[in-house]
Amino acid sequence: MRAGKPPSVWIDDRHAIVRRGMAACLQQSGFVVRGESGGLAPEPNLTGLDVLVFEAEGAALRRAVRLITGSPTKLVATVREPTEQQVREIVDAGVGAVLPHDGLTPEKLVASVRAVVAGAVALPGDLLTRLLAHVVKASNLGPGGLNDRERSVLRLLADGHDTRGIAEDLRFSERTVKNVVHDVLTKLNARTRAQAVALATREGAI
Repeated sequence: MRAGKPPSVWIDDRHAIVRRGMAACLQQSGFVVRGESGGLAPEPNLTGLDVLVFEAEGAALRRAVRLITGSPTKLVATVREPTEQQVREIVDAGVGAVLPHDGLTPEKLVASVRAVVAGAVALPGDLLTRLLAHVVKASNLGPGGLNDRERSVLRLLADGHDTRGIAEDLRFSERTVKNVVHDVLTKLNARTRAQAVALATREGAI
């Protein structure tokens, strides 16, 4: 997102009433809704788009990831009845936020999209615990595996803080925060911040 520009969003959902509701909430909070689709048809125009909010059903996750490959557009997934496998796949794909339809409020939608725009993650605590054991087995997390600084950064990531917010809270430089995040991802064998937060939460490291 360019400085001074309101964040832009594309909304995808099978149901027009859901799309219109999400669009209204985001527009009232200063977002620019660039378009709507159902089942990613018509295909979203990603030129200059900050966030694609899409319904992660069927093959939509793979299509959404393919669409944004090579672009700075970030993903927010909505799910109707999340399963362990679905949440695992969403997190592994690098999606920045997972929003179950059940219990979704205007406030949660706006806060989650804002967090993703800022480079943070937004994963509800009850969904974090759904990640499968294979993620844990694939990691290098063990007793003493994360130091105090790394755990502090992860806790703030889990709370939705972006790099700048973490730097201000911990009185680090933004470069230091980025380096710590890189080290955490390496230690946890995680590809994304969302996956690192989910794994660390599951293991009780944060």
